[in-house]
Amino acid sequence: MKIRLDRTVCDGFGLCGKHAPGYFSLDDWGYACLTGDGTVPDEDHDKVMRALLDCPVHAITEIGEPKPSIPHPALHDEDDPASHVKTEHNEAEWGFIR
Repeated sequence: MKIRLDRTVCDGFGLCGKHAPGYFSLDDWGYACLTGDGTVPDEDHDKVMRALLDCPVHAITEIGEPKPSIPHPALHDEDDPASHVKTEHNEAEWGFIR
């Protein structure tokens, strides 16, 4: 896991420093600074994810390889609900006016 901290978004809540002090430090005004290059080993994954999820302004993001998306099943013409709509016959029924 690799993380990035956007200091321009940080509002200084300090939750990241509380949850993962080995990866985040706070400056004199309470704003977060990333310690190191953002690489997180597996044993610290949970602490850093808690810091990421608890950040109220979403200043911490996880970066890396995109996860593969789940392919949607292909729709056939008979499965498409729009193929059965008869607009000319049901316009008055639904209150549409041209």
